[in-house]
Parts: sequence; C-alpha cells; structure tokens
Amino acid sequence: MAGFALMAAGPPVRAFRVCADPNDMPYSDRAQEGYENRIATLLAHDLGLPLEYTWFPQMRGFVRKTLNTNVCDVIIGVPAHYDPVLTTAPYFRSTYALVYRADRGYHITTLDDPALTSLRIGVHLIGDDYQNTPGAAALAARGIIDHVVGFPLVGDYNKPAPAARLIDAVARDSVDVAIAWGPLAGYFATREPTRLVVVPLPDAPDASGQQFAFDIAIGVRHRDKVLADTLDSLLVHERPAIRRILHDYGVPVLGPGDQEKQ
Repeated sequence: MAGFALMAAGPPVRAFRVCADPNDMPYSDRAQEGYENRIATLLAHDLGLPLEYTWFPQMRGFVRKTLNTNVCDVIIGVPAHYDPVLTTAPYFRSTYALVYRADRGYHITTLDDPALTSLRIGVHLIGDDYQNTPGAAALAARGIIDHVVGFPLVGDYNKPAPAARLIDAVARDSVDVAIAWGPLAGYFATREPTRLVVVPLPDAPDASGQQFAFDIAIGVRHRDKVLADTLDSLLVHERPAIRRILHDYGVPVLGPGDQEKQ
C-alpha cells in the first residue's frame, strides 16, 4: 500500500517507525518476539516499508519522550480513545483474568466467590505511586484486603519480562490466585512448569463500578489522521491474521472489539 510519505506531518517518512518497550513481553521486546512486534511486522510489510524501532521503557512519559518527539510514529498497543494520542479503531478487546494452579481444585469464576476471602491474591500495581488495577480496586470494594499481595507491574526492569513475576508467584504457590490483564495472564500461564487455569472476568461493569474489559488500538500523533485512517484500513484487511497472532500468544479475545470507528 503506497503513499506512506503522505501520512505524517513533516518530511516524508521512509520507514514504519514504531515506539516500543524493549522488555515488555508478551507485547514487545528488543528481539521482536512479542505479539505487537509481529503485528508491526505485518503492517510494515503491507505498506512496503522497512520496520524501524525506537526503544523506550513503557513507563510514565512514554508518549511524551517517543511519539511526541517525532522519533517514531506509531504505538501498536494503547487503550482505545487514550487521550494523549489519536487512536485507530480497536483491533481486539480483552479483559482481566483470574489465574490459579490447576492442581488446587478451585472453580473460581468471579470476584464474588466466597473462597477469595481466605485465599492469598496477587495483583499488579501500576506506576511509581503503585496505583490499583481494576481487580485490586474491586477486591477492596468487597472488603477483601487482608490477603492481597501487590506486585509492581514493571518490577525489576533488569530482568526479562518483569510483569511475569505475578504469574510466577502463582506457579510457585506464593499466592493462591492472581488477577492479571488477560494478555499477560494468557501468555505467561502457558510458560510455567505447573499447569495454570486462566479464567477471563466478565465483559460487564463490576458491582464495584470497575471495568475489567478494554478495547486495544494503535496510537499515532493527533495530527496524523491520514496515518490513522490508513492503519484502520490495514487492520480490517489483516483482521484474520491479527486474530491468529493473538491466539498464538494465548490472549483472551472478546468480541466484538474490532468494530469500525464511530
């Protein structure tokens, strides 16, 4: 698909330039083994352009220090309607999930299961100020706080895939149940030596008011509407291939989540 030079403001762009984290599996890493790396490769191929990366940890200031400095043009995975960027139509929808060892005999499918009041529950914490994720907030609204263990989402960034520590804790029996974002839960659960069960939480507002399911899109600069429109067309064209990629990585995908932009 020709004409990429018309997609972004400023000088003609000669490559598909992606902003990505070098150590954030299952999304991306420097070896380009994440599912966002595979999607980027697919889109670059469709555009007939070389793929180039700007690597930067996806922490506070990521958009400001990458996309907004014009060193790259595209972020492959952002929440739909994420204000700092212009987003494409969502290319998938996922949800938070419960993760526990298969050999424990649990049959927990919701946060209202009475068993959760006595089990050790691991949750991710976000950012330098350790904000609660939706699962942690929903547990607190139910008064379940005494046995909840927080794991920094970034953690020790010097180790591969720092977000995996939460799922590791379930496999090691350090916690009984984890509540994790579906793509993380699905990917890392299949890579543990102990068989783990992954149960996606419902795609509906929780009684606590928390939302567990989110649409994921591609982000570009607000001024790059033509680029966003072009990517929308490619996402529709490549929907089956993208679904296969997500399946390969164990990502729980909810429908529809890939509707056209309104």
